[in-house]
Amino acid sequence: MTRVLLLGGTTEASRMARALADAGLAAVFSYAGRTEAPVAQPLPMRVGGFGGVPGLVAYLRDAQISHVIDATHPFAAQMSRNAVAACAEAQVPLVALQRPEWKAEPGDRWTHVPDMAGAVAALPDSPARVFLAIGKLHLAEFAARPQHHYLLRLVDPPGALPLPDCSVEIARGPFDLAGDLALLRRERITHVVAKNAGGSGAQAKLAAARTLSLPVVMIDRPALPARAVRAEVAEVLHWLAQADAHQADRGV
Repeated sequence: MTRVLLLGGTTEASRMARALADAGLAAVFSYAGRTEAPVAQPLPMRVGGFGGVPGLVAYLRDAQISHVIDATHPFAAQMSRNAVAACAEAQVPLVALQRPEWKAEPGDRWTHVPDMAGAVAALPDSPARVFLAIGKLHLAEFAARPQHHYLLRLVDPPGALPLPDCSVEIARGPFDLAGDLALLRRERITHVVAKNAGGSGAQAKLAAARTLSLPVVMIDRPALPARAVRAEVAEVLHWLAQADAHQADRGV
């Protein structure tokens, strides 16, 4: 019997959840729990971590999960690594629904860096006004450059912040070019820091930076173990049917 664990938190995960529900497949949608008001899903939901690889292995077995779809954010590297290890141990097929990376276009002024520390180091020494489009988990690292003003765009009100000079825009994507152009102009932004998340929901800030000829510090995606990867929901459904047929042939 097919029973899917969908590791979610992205727009693609929500589309995948709808497709699984429409197909009548048994599935559970798992949220990490970092967003206070997650988007409602058409599947049963669980919120919170699993307790590392051992906890995830136990869950896969206890919940009789037959397939795992990793549709987490491209920078949720630890969860994705845990999923690869746990699925290998539990012998559960795994596929990642992963949006393609953004690619620089003519007119872009991108500096590629491998991680957050590289992004901090890439900022100028003189005071700048930085759109720090990285979420809220790594803000403290930028306190090492307190001379800058940081604009943050977050889904939830953040509470206390580790940055001495910052402003916060509370908003949930998708965003468009007109809105992001207005935001960057209003806040007099001189630099943009972004994670190469891919997808269309947050790409507008890059088009806005291109229009205004602003430098962008682009944080490359973390390296992950080898795994099956698909870019579209329909491709994952096809993979699911093939994996299900393969298991049936093996008598699983």
